[in-house]
Amino acid sequence: MIERVLMTAKAEKVVDQLREEHGELIFHQSGGCCDGSSPMCFPKGDLMINEVDIWLGKVHHCDFYMSKDQFEYWKHTQLTVDVVEGRGASFSLEIPMGIRFVIKSRLYAADEEASLAPVRQGVYGE
Repeated sequence: MIERVLMTAKAEKVVDQLREEHGELIFHQSGGCCDGSSPMCFPKGDLMINEVDIWLGKVHHCDFYMSKDQFEYWKHTQLTVDVVEGRGASFSLEIPMGIRFVIKSRLYAADEEASLAPVRQGVYGE
């Protein structure tokens, strides 16, 4: 099974720090508001997730979502969450640390399409 979302070791360390302070976390791929199309990290329950969101999987024990419309555009792309220095302009938890999460992407190879991890409508508690 080909995972739709991955995370670098550097980003995992930041998630571990944030989880110690804030508890269980989620990611939502921004659709262009605030910091462009950055992945935003929130305490689980702080962002309303509903039927207009798609769950792409878990990344370092965090659910990862994006809007249905955005998924249609990105569905042929594997995402990797990374972190870079520099303050972003979003409400994501890492911003006060002087860093920000970013997405790196690559198109799936033709032979990978049949082995992609399934997605589902994004509703908490599933």
